[in-house]
Amino acid sequence: MDISAQMLIFANVVEQGSISAAARSMGQTPSAVSKQIGLLEDHVHYRLLNRSRTGVSTTLEGKDLYDKCKAMADKFKEAEALITSFDGIPRGQLRIASTVAFGKSQLIPALPEFMDENPEVQVSLDLTDREIDLQSERLDAALCFAEQRKSPDIVARRIVNSRRVLCAAPSYLERHGMPTNFFELATHNCLRVAGNRNRNSWGMGGPADGVDFEARGNFEGNSTDVIFRATLAGIGIARLPYYMADKKFLSGELIHVMPQYAPPSTDIVVMFAHRRNLAPKTRAFVDYLVRRFRDTADD
Repeated sequence: MDISAQMLIFANVVEQGSISAAARSMGQTPSAVSKQIGLLEDHVHYRLLNRSRTGVSTTLEGKDLYDKCKAMADKFKEAEALITSFDGIPRGQLRIASTVAFGKSQLIPALPEFMDENPEVQVSLDLTDREIDLQSERLDAALCFAEQRKSPDIVARRIVNSRRVLCAAPSYLERHGMPTNFFELATHNCLRVAGNRNRNSWGMGGPADGVDFEARGNFEGNSTDVIFRATLAGIGIARLPYYMADKKFLSGELIHVMPQYAPPSTDIVVMFAHRRNLAPKTRAFVDYLVRRFRDTADD
């Protein structure tokens, strides 16, 4: 096995965190992988990995070499994806991320049709509300709010417009009454998104009292989905995407609070790396989302 192959193996071991995990991912035995790492260490005359019962970590020299090996591995995977895409058939693992609320309520129900249309694609989905870095996390695509796009090198295609509404469970309103303006709302328990000041600023976007308003209360959650569940439980009043609340309005599980309030809406987009030769699996996924949600009405 040549030095370049050993470098690819080394990069995989570091990323997987253990020799056994890397061996499984490559369909090799741990002893075979360990042997190649040993040969690479002999070649560079440095110990590259600290081995323990729980896994491996890089030495100082190993960290420097890993950065180079990872860059080479990324280039290799790009070349591999390009070669396998020559026939234009979507195939392989599609690694995607989505905001928790949109992923649960909209994306996952849409995936069966996409997977039926593309039987050679295997989907790996990460639901998270943290900031996503497509390149460093080696994701093919990510669904998020338009304002979460940070890099000009990332392409963002609009999926659907999302408006927000204030809502509460009947049980909460029975205990505390229905607010009719923002001065009254300030006396209520308003549910907050943890660590996100912008999401807790419920600015006026329509007929209101002409004042800014920051949600304040005794409960906060780390995702919109958590806030949604807390609202259903009757903890307080929340500002939620209409696509999460609409069916609950119809069932009576939630009540539309201050319907005259019309906060600015936002776009939900799918982000992907700008590449001239976009992998067929990614192109098929993006095109499917645009087609699926093109005619989605949010009101």
